Amino acid sequence: MLVAFSKAIGKPCRQRRLIHCSSLLYNSSHRFNPKEVEREADDVDVCIVGAGPAGLSAAIRLKQLEKETGKEIRVVVLEKGGEVGSHTLSGAVIEPRALNELLPDWSNLPGHPLTRPATNSSMRFLTPKYSIPMPHPPQMSNKGNYIVSLSQFTSWLGTIAEEHGVEIYPGFAGSSLIYSEDGKSVRGVVTNDVGIDKQYQMKDSFEPGMMFRAKVTLLAEGAHGSLTKEAVKKFNLREGKDPQTYGIGVKEVWRVDEKQYRPGEVIHTMGYPLDYRTYGGGWVYHMDDGLVSLGIVIGLDYANPYLSPYCELQKMKHHPYFRQLLAGGERIAYGGRTINEGGLQSLPKLHFPGGALIGCSAGFVNVPKIKGTHNAMKSGMLAAENAFKAIESLPETESSEEETEYTGPPVDMSPYESAVKDSWVWKELNEIRNVRPSFNTSLGIWGGMAWSGLDTLILRGKVPWTFHNRISDAAHTKKASECKPPQYPPFEPPLSTDLLTALALTSTNHAENQFVHLRLPHSTLDNVEEARKARKEHVKTNVQEYAGLLGRACPAGVYEYVDQAEANPERVEDEGWDGKKLVINSQNCIHCKLCDIKVPTQDITWTVPEGGGGPKYSIT
Repeated sequence: MLVAFSKAIGKPCRQRRLIHCSSLLYNSSHRFNPKEVEREADDVDVCIVGAGPAGLSAAIRLKQLEKETGKEIRVVVLEKGGEVGSHTLSGAVIEPRALNELLPDWSNLPGHPLTRPATNSSMRFLTPKYSIPMPHPPQMSNKGNYIVSLSQFTSWLGTIAEEHGVEIYPGFAGSSLIYSEDGKSVRGVVTNDVGIDKQYQMKDSFEPGMMFRAKVTLLAEGAHGSLTKEAVKKFNLREGKDPQTYGIGVKEVWRVDEKQYRPGEVIHTMGYPLDYRTYGGGWVYHMDDGLVSLGIVIGLDYANPYLSPYCELQKMKHHPYFRQLLAGGERIAYGGRTINEGGLQSLPKLHFPGGALIGCSAGFVNVPKIKGTHNAMKSGMLAAENAFKAIESLPETESSEEETEYTGPPVDMSPYESAVKDSWVWKELNEIRNVRPSFNTSLGIWGGMAWSGLDTLILRGKVPWTFHNRISDAAHTKKASECKPPQYPPFEPPLSTDLLTALALTSTNHAENQFVHLRLPHSTLDNVEEARKARKEHVKTNVQEYAGLLGRACPAGVYEYVDQAEANPERVEDEGWDGKKLVINSQNCIHCKLCDIKVPTQDITWTVPEGGGGPKYSIT
């Protein structure tokens, strides 16, 4: 069995924690049924899912309030990555506003990674051959900001949280929510089961996930998290709200020639390599130690199913500006992740009985700024303050060496939503609410650019109307028959390479023979015939109508639509259509969530794999 050690001080009974119970209790010869599993349970005050900037800020703030008031509170953070920060990826330029509030003396703390201030910012419009300066909107000013690796920043924030007494469990993914007996409130989280093979049978190494029962559950999974999806659906949190929209960011980190290195420089680009129908843009951030972060974000409302985000990034590097920048350099990192782009009108209801959505689980990214970390952190802090107040008001229970399960009424987190609306986060998002949605109005891309310039430079959101996101990103996708494949140049190593060469830089790994976490309907084989039918329909529609979109869209090469030669009729995985079948290389998955969002048939569900699996980012 696996054992974790609590960081709680002065509580000897908490020092040893059973995370998974023995596999010897289970028969590995039959198909796994989660309802039959007996699970160990642990009772906490607040369970936070996700050790990103939002989740860790919430955890730190809770412990600060504990110190200020003298009321003890137990805070547990579950993180699916093998280490804190290993699943975190962004540009990134951080606005330190929330950090200044959370840790006013952060600059004096050892090991902080905010060591490269942004010195100047500019925008450029790229044509295939030229780089043309553009007006720089005031919202994109980076005065006082810092260029960082968000992975390193998150790792450092994790050490601060632990020093405050927060219990962090890397490698333990939240796989499902615990509900009250009446099903009307959330009472915690179940971690993922391990040791289930591809046929959904228990291996000898099987260990059931553990229940963390909590008074308050905060979901901080990042964009399009699996538990967030569950909570949004269960509690109808999108009622009266616009659909969330997303972008896919793919990036690389290069060590450049010292002659090309300009520490602190921030550049954003528009235009090439994207066509005028596709929303997106690039960035170049000169980090510390001769490193440069570069990448491209593409709105997932793109229409052409032939588009490849990875190939767009490689094509961008063929521009003369990037050729000069990267000449003699070395690529040392690669990664990809979806980000929220919907803005204020796409924020769901932020709370549910017994918990709340924070950070990118809700969607606080400021798209014109191309920043969201400061808003994510602030949302976590506000949720923490309201969670602490709510728990503090609960009736006292008899003191005991061991925690007991909370069985009272669900904790009301609605004051958190009010606090967000009264904060600078809401004011900031309200000011730019019409920028990104303007590109999907009758104005079109060029009209959207013109409106964005007018709105950011002059109007500042002070208009009596709001543009809306009407349909999902998947619904924007056109049929392949209506589109032409983009022309991508041949790769030119080391400047540009094939996808698998880049993917190797992510150090992505998943345990062998585990159940595929990218799920089509009935993929748990609860109904084999329905599973076959669902797979056949998926292949038919996606190949016939959308030319196998996921085979190009996924930035990790997870999906392939291949010839159905030598199909085994006994295997559901070999089911296909017209000589084609779907292969899911789940071991490649970098947890970007694009497939769940963009697949036109909306029949793939991203779920958590065994804890610790996935990319191992360290400089992204």
